[in-house]
Amino acid sequence: MRIAIEEAQLAYEEGEVPVGAVLTLGGELIARDHNRTEQLCDATAHAEMLCLTAATAHLRSKYLRQAVMYITLEPCAMCAGALAWVQIGEIVFAASDPERGFSRYKPSPLHPKTQWRQGPFEQEALALLKRFFQERRL
Repeated sequence: MRIAIEEAQLAYEEGEVPVGAVLTLGGELIARDHNRTEQLCDATAHAEMLCLTAATAHLRSKYLRQAVMYITLEPCAMCAGALAWVQIGEIVFAASDPERGFSRYKPSPLHPKTQWRQGPFEQEALALLKRFFQERRL
C-alpha cells in the first residue's frame, strides 16, 4: 500500500485526483499507476484501470484470479466492474468512498470469488484527497 500512496502523491503533483494503485502476484509487483484522466483526456483512466491494462498485457492473461490490487481509495462502480471481469483475487483499499465506492451497491459489482477489505494508510490517503480538493475550491 505504501507504493500505492506514492502513486497517489504523483497524481497529486500532476494535478490529478490523488488515487494510486498497485497490482501484485505472488508478492511480486506487476503493475503500478495513478489517475491520469486529465493527462490522457480520458474519464476512464483511473489508477485501477491502468494497472489492469498493464498487468494483463504483462502476464498475457485476461484473468487475474491470484492477484491482489492495493488502492488508496475504494474503487468506483466502473473499476469494480473491470475488476470483476478480470476476476481479481483480492482488493485492499486504504480509504472508503461512501459516495462513489462499489460497496454501496447491492448486489456487489465484484466477482463473487473476489475478497476485499479496507487496509492500512486510510489517514494518509484521506489527507491527500482532502488537501487536493481544498486547493481546487480556493
